[in-house]
Amino acid sequence: MDMKPVFPDSPGPFTMYDTSIIHEESAWTIHNAHDPGIIKTDQGYYVFSTDVKVGGELTPGIMVRKSQDLIHWQWVHYALPGIPQVAKDWADSVNLWAPDVVKYGDQYRMYYSASTFGSRQSLIGLQTSASIEGPWTDEGVVIQTRAEDHLNAIDANVLTDAEGQMWMVYGSFFGGIHLIELDKESGKPKHAGFGALIAKRDRVTEDGAVEGPYIVYNEQFKKYYLFVSYDSLFEDYNVRVARADVITGPYLDYNGQDMSDSEQLPQYEIGTKILGGYRFGDDPGWIAPGHNSVLNDNGNYFMVHHARGEMDKHWAYLHVRKILWTEDGWPVVSPERYAGELEQEIPERLLTGTWEQVLLDPSVDGQVQSAPLVFQSNGNVEGACGAGQWSLDGNRTLTLVWNDIQQGAGRTEKLQLLPAWDWEQNRATLVFTGLNEIGIASWGKQSS
Repeated sequence: MDMKPVFPDSPGPFTMYDTSIIHEESAWTIHNAHDPGIIKTDQGYYVFSTDVKVGGELTPGIMVRKSQDLIHWQWVHYALPGIPQVAKDWADSVNLWAPDVVKYGDQYRMYYSASTFGSRQSLIGLQTSASIEGPWTDEGVVIQTRAEDHLNAIDANVLTDAEGQMWMVYGSFFGGIHLIELDKESGKPKHAGFGALIAKRDRVTEDGAVEGPYIVYNEQFKKYYLFVSYDSLFEDYNVRVARADVITGPYLDYNGQDMSDSEQLPQYEIGTKILGGYRFGDDPGWIAPGHNSVLNDNGNYFMVHHARGEMDKHWAYLHVRKILWTEDGWPVVSPERYAGELEQEIPERLLTGTWEQVLLDPSVDGQVQSAPLVFQSNGNVEGACGAGQWSLDGNRTLTLVWNDIQQGAGRTEKLQLLPAWDWEQNRATLVFTGLNEIGIASWGKQSS
């Protein structure tokens, strides 16, 4: 039977750049969300994020939001009454950055970063609580760096590996990304030092920024996946991924390049780019998406990140996107924000017509404009990559094979189809996401 796929319902109206709520935190929902870290609890999903504010003086203390469906978000409060004294004394911080919250036993642990922009006089601190909504108890410093150190103690992510050992991955473009083992009972490093380097970029070049590390283990593929953000926070931020057989690495991208090999140039070639700035059709689109966390919700994976509105990049918004997995074990993300979509069989007859395609070429900085893509009923396809053929595997895997290899485009794209909500056009639509044979991410959205 030719079943009709189930599309998500409308998530409801949302107003961007809403100056009427600048001083009304309870109405912020996904406004002013930066560097979001997600955790699922018995009370729902919680996101903890960096202290930011458009159009006024910010309040320090780590923002907390919650949701029952990953779509609609409610302001909770600030986790802390201000900046912990140890953070003031060491880093002279005016706000707190990039929190990550994990649960160990009956205790929630919140790791936060304290620094100032461009400085390596930084620390990662720890707060604990019996409740996800606090109150929190200060447990002091986890790790700290001085201005003269080669690395930067910010952007912590804590995880337990497949063997039960606890680790913290952290760092930024100052000295790269490091991984250090933690004592499970204290939540602090087991050994002195900064741990092992697992990713870096050459800061001598203009494109040397790497930060916001996050590691997840996928039981199906028996791999650890390292997500990081590249480049300028306000301009061309983008998310890269690499994977390893063991948590300590090496972390290799789709093309087998080591994330800690900064000698290979150009720098943009290292790391598989799966999220970047984009624009579908005439919509203004989004710029500088990044600093993600990842939620494994009983085998369903989601990327949680911030992105900036193209019309005013000072506004940062919370985005949640469904992660799908290629047959050879690579994560790819939906081109649309999550609205409740489910992976399901897609009838072939629904694919003909006009689409918009975005190729997330790692050599392209900033926002990528979509280009028309036409699927014909005879199996031919035409688009920015020229002419070719399309086919469906009878389920939801779409294959595009181009007749002529385009520079940077590749010949074959393997894509996962998904019924989604079109946030730009405010309607249900089909989307696809996947990679070509040289690891370039391809997104598509049906327009007619």
